[in-house]
Amino acid sequence: MKVTVDANKCVSSGNCVLNDPEVFDQDEDAGVVILLQENPSPEHAAAVHAAALACPGRAITVED
Repeated sequence: MKVTVDANKCVSSGNCVLNDPEVFDQDEDAGVVILLQENPSPEHAAAVHAAALACPGRAITVED
């Protein structure tokens, strides 16, 4: 699995971090998404997909 984020689309909702804080974080100043793991392990698959679906800005892309 490969995860990419587009910080320009991020609306700082924090849904990504709520779904998987080991893969996503937020910049403390700007509030935009920070990708912690570009290739997370398979046990993160459900949470990463949930984060992508929960993202109101559609800033997260997941390739299986």
